[in-house]
Amino acid sequence: MQELSAFYSSEVVKYQTQLSQVKKMLLGSSMLRLAVFVLTAFGIYFAFGNVKLVLAILLGAIVVFLFLVSRHTDLVYKKNKLLALIQINQCEINVLQGDFHDLPKGDVYRNPEHYFSQDIDLFGKGSFYQYINRTALPQGSDLLANIFTSNDIADIEVKQSAIKEIAKQTSWRQEFSAIASLVKTETPYRTIIGWLSNYKVFVPKVMRVLPMVYSIVSLVAIVGYFLGYISGWVSGGLFLGGWLITGRFAKPIGKIAMDVSKVQTTFQQYQKLILEIEKIEFTSELLKEKRALIINDKIKTSLILKEFARYLSALDQRNNFIFSIVGNAFLLWDLQQCYKIERWIESHSTDVEKWFGCIAFFDAYNSLGNFTFNHPNFTFPEIVEREVQIQSFEGGHPLLRSEKSVLNDFEILKEQFFIITGANMAGKSTFLRTVSLHIVMSNIGLPVCSKKVKYNPVKLITSMRTSDSLTDDESYFFSELKRLKFIVDEIQTDKYFIVLDEILKGTNSTDKAKGSRKFIEKLIASKSTGIIATHDLSLCETADNLNQVKNYYFDAEIIDNELHFDYKFKKGICQNMNASFLLKKMEIIN
Repeated sequence: MQELSAFYSSEVVKYQTQLSQVKKMLLGSSMLRLAVFVLTAFGIYFAFGNVKLVLAILLGAIVVFLFLVSRHTDLVYKKNKLLALIQINQCEINVLQGDFHDLPKGDVYRNPEHYFSQDIDLFGKGSFYQYINRTALPQGSDLLANIFTSNDIADIEVKQSAIKEIAKQTSWRQEFSAIASLVKTETPYRTIIGWLSNYKVFVPKVMRVLPMVYSIVSLVAIVGYFLGYISGWVSGGLFLGGWLITGRFAKPIGKIAMDVSKVQTTFQQYQKLILEIEKIEFTSELLKEKRALIINDKIKTSLILKEFARYLSALDQRNNFIFSIVGNAFLLWDLQQCYKIERWIESHSTDVEKWFGCIAFFDAYNSLGNFTFNHPNFTFPEIVEREVQIQSFEGGHPLLRSEKSVLNDFEILKEQFFIITGANMAGKSTFLRTVSLHIVMSNIGLPVCSKKVKYNPVKLITSMRTSDSLTDDESYFFSELKRLKFIVDEIQTDKYFIVLDEILKGTNSTDKAKGSRKFIEKLIASKSTGIIATHDLSLCETADNLNQVKNYYFDAEIIDNELHFDYKFKKGICQNMNASFLLKKMEIIN
């Protein structure tokens, strides 16, 4: 951890040094723009009365000023990107110190009816998502949540290879994330795709050549006027004519300009993200496959997007009052840019969703790579096809700090069930979530908190946190029955690793023992695998009749009138329960 903290701290210092230099350049840029403004004012003052000279100074100043504004904008972007890089590295320092609870919690992805996400703290405060997520884009976050909840056991080694490779690309990952963090998504991703798909053209095809011809004629007329060869009435007529032509399409131009203003920044920044993907070469199968989505044999996708971003930015110049007046009068500027935008949409709108999907993939996988980089002691499971379902040596929960985590060895064979008993707070629930996360992380392709893991891929299904529903007028017991019915239905069609915590809590002890035993027998008959935690010691007798059932426990000791836990996973049945002791200790009972 110290080496990682030192690495991130050195990155912070590096980017702070660069930021200091850029701030100086920004100050110089501001002074230069002020100087141009002052010189222009003096020039117009001294040339006042000479219309031609005043116009020449004014036009020259506009050109220079626009160049300086563009240069200043680039410097501001560079400053913002450096600030983002500093924030990225400072965030990693904080997370390494256990401070991550101010990061996005992913509450929107919570689903109590999902196979396992509600039970294993996948989303919410202090969740696995909050700990690992570094996505900067909404669609990247959505994809990461989908990866977490997909229950997909295919191509795990392919996913492992991709995560291993992207984990090593620290500088590239941070650059990509910094750029992505600057994307302003005023309009949702799906809305942009819909806008492109449903766009109706309005600019006539004659606008392919008319603006160019009109611009040339206007330029000749203006130069001729300054040289004294052409009357000013000609330039004035062209000025009026340009506005009449543009004014005929004022309403649809205004509509597209409003739409463009909502997507312009997205395309400008996405172009930069595509460029980052184009810059890097990958060797792993999955990363190569995803990168191929944006590779164009004829012209780079980044250039195609840059072209579109340039058209959008050019149309946005209509918001500059002076430029809008001159541009539409002599260049038919708005119509010229609208025509280019429409031709681009016709040519590339069907590809945009694919390109955006590629960006979302790398945004999501950056989080997986970052997690792997930050946990060099975690182990990528060895994928096996044997009787072992999962075997872990010195396995622990990935969110527990190393100094507090107690590691355990466990091996569960296919079609085997563990019944785990134990005292309150002895570690049963943490162990259930540890095993569950081992499975989820293994299926994703992530390394797990263990020294060595052998894993035979299997889908996960859990029932650990059933709750009653007041809005549906549903009792706790009925909610639990629905969950168990869901599990029974699912295991009819697929193989699952089942994790249950104290089933049939909503009924009396006699019913609970009888029903639980019958349910366990049904699970065994389905050839499922899993773990059941319980306080009901009578369930342990199931192991006497079914070879697939094994008893394990966590216990506690009372030493000097204090409760002590070792959190070790042991074979057998727990004999030391602590509910009465705790009630007396807290003076709830005598």
